[in-house]
Amino acid sequence: MEAAKIVNMYDLEQTIAKELFDGKTYPWEVLPEIGAFIKKLGPSLDPEIYEKKGEDIWIAKSAKIYDAANICGSCIIGENTEIRPGAFIRGNAIVGNDCVVGNSTELKNVVLFNHVQVPHYNYVGDSILGYFSHMGAGSITSNVKSDKTLVVVKDKVNGEEIETGLKKFGAMLGNHVEVGCNSVLNPGTVICPDCNVYPVSCVRGVIPPHHIFKDKDHVVEKHE
Repeated sequence: MEAAKIVNMYDLEQTIAKELFDGKTYPWEVLPEIGAFIKKLGPSLDPEIYEKKGEDIWIAKSAKIYDAANICGSCIIGENTEIRPGAFIRGNAIVGNDCVVGNSTELKNVVLFNHVQVPHYNYVGDSILGYFSHMGAGSITSNVKSDKTLVVVKDKVNGEEIETGLKKFGAMLGNHVEVGCNSVLNPGTVICPDCNVYPVSCVRGVIPPHHIFKDKDHVVEKHE
């Protein structure tokens, strides 16, 4: 499953969590380690840039945090990021530089690379969102299967499957992924870089790079 490997999904220079991915092949392998990594990295952050705001919470001084936002540890919020009213960050969240976490958006056990936008009514849990990825209003990551079994990543194009051993696994979005409004990304979804997802989509499995997801039967290659 070559396209889903970290090296093909992400620009690791665009996250403070670069070391979290060391020694890993696939991005979902980091999900169980996000919280511990934050607790290790936080105390080493430059106090000229970051301020410790609570137990295991570090927020860049240049970040804009509205009073009505609710932030719980462990958490790191990067420079020039905006956390809007009603946002709920409930632990184990690394939010990069120049990000937007919007009204009524909830984050849990996530890594958001730099320039990620989840600006309106999004749920992002047990997920990784790559550089300049964007989730339209109301789009969510579903992170637990209805039958509560462990998540399997399925690449139907190449006929490959990987058992993750994880009960909670939302979605992996590569760099420059655009997710349309009111879409659901089912557990184990991997959307490779430079993809677009039509609004009101129900997505599962691996979407190859440089494709447009129209519906499950119409995933087409982008053309210049």
